[in-house]
Amino acid sequence: MLGKKLVTAQKRGETRALCLGLGMVACSMMMYFFIGITIVPFYTKSVWTTETVCKVLKANIKDKIFCPNSEGSDDEEIFPYPCLQVWVNLTASGQEVMLYQTEDTLEKNPKCSYVPDKLENSKEVKARIETIASNFKKYQTFPCYYDPGGTQTNAILSRLYPSKGLLFAFLWPTLMFTGGCLIIVLVKISQYVSVLSAWQ
Repeated sequence: MLGKKLVTAQKRGETRALCLGLGMVACSMMMYFFIGITIVPFYTKSVWTTETVCKVLKANIKDKIFCPNSEGSDDEEIFPYPCLQVWVNLTASGQEVMLYQTEDTLEKNPKCSYVPDKLENSKEVKARIETIASNFKKYQTFPCYYDPGGTQTNAILSRLYPSKGLLFAFLWPTLMFTGGCLIIVLVKISQYVSVLSAWQ
């Protein structure tokens, strides 16, 4: 009787472990799919792939302008904010181009280097833009990204999804997939050893 109970408990444990492994593999595949339809397209669409050093030529703040937060937005989404324009010199090519914060900044408003959040307070926005402008004047050189193909004649300060960020996004589902496969393999080995012991 004791032997049968042990065998039954062992089978239940193996079934649970197998379900856990299969669940981890399924979850990792869902995470791969989610990353593939959200982050990867933005990463591949970005043409600012080459890193270089930018040298600030001028950083000016223009008067408040009314610009939409995105193309085709309603009048409620149009809000005024000081327009910061930063012009830099690319050390890789020697070109004088306009600098944008990220890829989204160019799509939201190509006239300004920085687009604040419309939900922010107007005084806070003004103070933040003045701080950003003073930082650009203080730190004259810094790394930036440009388009080596020449499709975009401008530069960005940082990419929304850099290569390291993409690798980090794939790290967790990869670890989960590896752990699930390892659990399944160990369960199968345990079952094989049990059958082999019983046969002998």
